[in-house]
Amino acid sequence: MQHPDPRHDHGLARDLETLIRRSADRRRALRWLGVIGTAPLGLLACGGGDAEATATTATTTSGSGSTGSGSSATGSCSVVPSETAGPYPGDGTNTNSSGIVNVLTLSGIVRSDIRTSVAGASGTAPGVPLTVTLKLVNTASSCADLAGYAIYLWHCTRDGNYSLYSSSVFNENFLRGVQVTDATGEVTFTTIFPGCYSGRWPHMHFEIYPSLATATSGNNDVKTSQLALPAAACNQVYGVASGYGTSVSNFAAISLSSDNVFSDDGAATQLASVTGDVTGGFAASLTVGIAA
Repeated sequence: MQHPDPRHDHGLARDLETLIRRSADRRRALRWLGVIGTAPLGLLACGGGDAEATATTATTTSGSGSTGSGSSATGSCSVVPSETAGPYPGDGTNTNSSGIVNVLTLSGIVRSDIRTSVAGASGTAPGVPLTVTLKLVNTASSCADLAGYAIYLWHCTRDGNYSLYSSSVFNENFLRGVQVTDATGEVTFTTIFPGCYSGRWPHMHFEIYPSLATATSGNNDVKTSQLALPAAACNQVYGVASGYGTSVSNFAAISLSSDNVFSDDGAATQLASVTGDVTGGFAASLTVGIAA
């Protein structure tokens, strides 16, 4: 049975409802309410695939993971901004057309390769291979590595659709997974390069939990944010690799400064470093700071 794609039927009211879910998002929702009277109608109508709101300064949170003494224990780092999880988190905090959806409770969701669905679903997301490494550090302790935290990563397909929500991949749960940070504060995911859908800069979502035991609901996370992919890598993929045709015009119409999430600081702390090529695949890395 085909389900309607929710990207085409949610509006500002739903965005605000999503934003109010967390305290950081409440402040962001109030900012949106404050500009409704002055913003052009066209601007309010354009939210892209997940219609997410503008970012604000991150809040200070604490976790139960441990602080290591690896190579990042000295130096400077910044707290990554808090962002809304968007309409498609699949973390038990919202619904799809069948009810509450929570991929975090599925058997097999703790894995490094997130290209294939789990728990009875068997689809595999096609696309250019991409390895994503996130390094979690403590901004309150000289950027020390944070071991033992759980990170949930999710993103759209090469077509710009989200598993569990979009009609074409409603029965799949791929491109979603959880990993626990190692002694150096790192997690690594094997996935595919995401597409660019209308209204959003190419990105990935992630939630940080103080432990794997708490990574069962988005209500338990200590930070929700997003990773931005650099233009140079996107230009290598879109219009070149098979299956990314719709990304070409969408990417040409967006910039970091016009994106409704990254525009506040140009993704200064959210822009990943990416190496590689379409033939051999890409590797992205980002240091993520939280005050633990």
